[in-house]
Amino acid sequence: MNRRNFLQTAAMATLAMPSFSRRVFAQSNTKLRVQLGWIANVEYGAHWIALDKGLFSAAGLDVGVTPGGPNAPDPLTLVSAGNTDIGYTSWLPFLDAVKLGNDYVLIGAAMQSSPLGIISLAKKPILEAKDIVGSKILAQGPAEQTTIEATLALKGLPPKNWTMVPTGFSPEPLVAGDGDGYTAFATNQTITMEGMGLVRDKDFFFRSFDELGFPSYAGLAFVKRDFLTANRAALVKYIQALIRAQLLNEADPTLAPKLVIEKYGADYGLNMDQQMRQNQLQMPFFRPGNDPKYHLFKLDKEKMAGPMYAAAKATGRTDLPDIDKIADASIAEEAFAGL
Repeated sequence: MNRRNFLQTAAMATLAMPSFSRRVFAQSNTKLRVQLGWIANVEYGAHWIALDKGLFSAAGLDVGVTPGGPNAPDPLTLVSAGNTDIGYTSWLPFLDAVKLGNDYVLIGAAMQSSPLGIISLAKKPILEAKDIVGSKILAQGPAEQTTIEATLALKGLPPKNWTMVPTGFSPEPLVAGDGDGYTAFATNQTITMEGMGLVRDKDFFFRSFDELGFPSYAGLAFVKRDFLTANRAALVKYIQALIRAQLLNEADPTLAPKLVIEKYGADYGLNMDQQMRQNQLQMPFFRPGNDPKYHLFKLDKEKMAGPMYAAAKATGRTDLPDIDKIADASIAEEAFAGL
């Protein structure tokens, strides 16, 4: 799912979007250049905490973190061009880039399931994939259309038996009655709905595409194969520093929002309450079930080669590579084991 097409923070629904900033946040030692997939918000809280607390430099790394944005080059393009070392992307665009000949390897997943899904109202709740059939869905673009069709196909349902209504990043048209469902993020537009005074699981419902039957990751970290070969130890240290930072984020959920508002995302005019709520909502996506033994940033090859490949095939993608060629689960495993 191409987040460039649809991801935006809830605060941006009401605040003017500042022009894309190429500000790079860095500290000194072995150099790693990181390109994020979106703006400097709390989604990337682990990076801001690791920078602010010196976790990268303590690991002997000089990590420069560049935010993305609606007008920023795609990390997949930047890594290919050699303009950055580590990029963040999502599953289907990654597979497409590999098929184009890019020798990329996944090294970790920030979110263990994707927060993308569908918001619906109490008058016609969409709680299962079958509820999409015959519905009018407000969706931002072809990526969302493909995701919905693949979800239906995976459940053995007619993939075209629904109506797509093009829409923007605010769920207001759904509330106004322009559709039965609205493609959205659990960590974004659900907050906007709450801000309208609506109560989740009473006035509105949210189901992620994972829950509807289309499994995926979000925030997939990837590198070129030759970079991985030459810098494996540094990449283990990088992921380990992010894990340490995420543990700090879990211990104090106010830390990352403050860093975003006061320092790393100060240019974007974000709202503290929204960033606090987003941080709260995204925690289960980083560590499912809040299981303290769950390996943060892990990659599950069985999940990728199984249901995630099945989802890709349902979108018409064929000739998928062996999962061992495009994913190295040992980086995050070693990082977690070395804590």
